[in-house]
Amino acid sequence: MRESNLLVSKTLGHVAGMLKVGVTGKYIDKSAEEFIRDHGGIPGFKGYRGFPATLCMSLNESVVHGIPSDYAFEESDVVSVDCGVILNGFYGDAAFTFAFTGVQEGVEDLLMVTREALYKGIEQVVIGNRVGDISYAIQHYCEKVHGYGIVRELVGHGVGRSLHEEPDVPNFGSKGKGPILKEGMVIAIEPMVNMGHRGVKQKSDGWTIVTKDGKPSAHFEHSVAVRKSGVDILSDHSYIDDAIKNNAEIINISRNC
Repeated sequence: MRESNLLVSKTLGHVAGMLKVGVTGKYIDKSAEEFIRDHGGIPGFKGYRGFPATLCMSLNESVVHGIPSDYAFEESDVVSVDCGVILNGFYGDAAFTFAFTGVQEGVEDLLMVTREALYKGIEQVVIGNRVGDISYAIQHYCEKVHGYGIVRELVGHGVGRSLHEEPDVPNFGSKGKGPILKEGMVIAIEPMVNMGHRGVKQKSDGWTIVTKDGKPSAHFEHSVAVRKSGVDILSDHSYIDDAIKNNAEIINISRNC
């Protein structure tokens, strides 16, 4: 599973280097599929329940499950990219949200908080803890500390030989509640955080989820394993960070811990 998740991470790094004003989502999606197949993998999302693309690309007020299109990116756009890969019979799954340098005020903070919330949740991945400990950590940091809205309708999940397995991993909840974390479990933790109200709705394409108030949203995801030695993060955002450092059109959303 580490191999499949590292291929996801390298693909997202490849995408990070391609994100430019004037480039289209379809162009990047085609390149991402070629990159995955050239490295021995199979796109995990394409064809899954009828989804038509390799990447989920969700712009601005879109939260998740956006379909890459012929729209050419503008300097004011926020772009969430979610990628899944099948390699050696196992799924990898990770996501990252990018902001072009002309985004509206407050977006950079939204992305930094959402990314940090992911790690707040990951810190709770300890044998004997419960899923609710992860959920509470994310919700408290985003809603109580920073005043953002946590999406309730979509959650993280177990991942392995199938893309979505038990248990569900909500981004809201109570400490000490939910399934117990056991050695060997692999879960995808993925905060979905709105700048405004938490309410969302689905577009007529049957896939794209957008904020009801039209304000931007952010989404970051890691797949992690529960181990005796502690949490083991199988995906690796450093490939993305390295690519962003060489892309002057994308804001560098760095972590400070």
